[in-house]
Amino acid sequence: METGLKVNANKTKYMAISRDQNARRSHSIKTDNNFFERVEQFKYLATNLKNQNSIQKEIKSRLKSGNACYYSMQNISSSSLLSKNKIIKIYRNIILTVVLYGCETWSLILREERRLRVFENRVLRRLFGPTRDEITGQLRKLHTDELNALHSSTNIICGIKSRRMRGARHVARMGDRRGAYRVSTGKREGEGTLGRSRRRSEDNIKLDLQEVGRGAWTGLIWLRIGIGGGLLCTR
Repeated sequence: METGLKVNANKTKYMAISRDQNARRSHSIKTDNNFFERVEQFKYLATNLKNQNSIQKEIKSRLKSGNACYYSMQNISSSSLLSKNKIIKIYRNIILTVVLYGCETWSLILREERRLRVFENRVLRRLFGPTRDEITGQLRKLHTDELNALHSSTNIICGIKSRRMRGARHVARMGDRRGAYRVSTGKREGEGTLGRSRRRSEDNIKLDLQEVGRGAWTGLIWLRIGIGGGLLCTR
């Protein structure tokens, strides 16, 4: 009696990640009279994965979901009965959770960080509402420094960096039998391409520890992953 996994060929597709433009050309694989289509991107566990290993579309999708989440609860968040602390909890526990789903694997550049900060400031301005100018007496939008004073918490970029360090801690605790640990500590074979190399997960961890701060568990990360270990690119 044969047992095993049956694959639905109509619903199964595959994707290859490579810098070679010719390697990314779409073509199908045929096996046992079944065709498997090759795609450039697909969604897995609510995360958009691309063959170029970039996260621009993923961040755009996350921001779109965050906007949808805000508008779905706009009537509640705009209530005058809510205190400032309640508004902050709504933003951090509901809206921000939707936006930062899967951010542990993000490798951000300045343009993407700016886009995330713009989203956060826009949502916070809507949640806190306008303020009355002391000189003119007219209502106006809150300035960025006023938002920071009201929010009195880490911004969205620091939140991403903290989550990435927490994710690195979990990976560092895994043994070498786990796939996530082997991928994170593996070394790329062959020669690199010309030009500046992409930022790696290891580079993100180093920068995050310097900017956010070193916790009591950071030694475990350095012990397991190693300062000089070659981690795979995350973008």
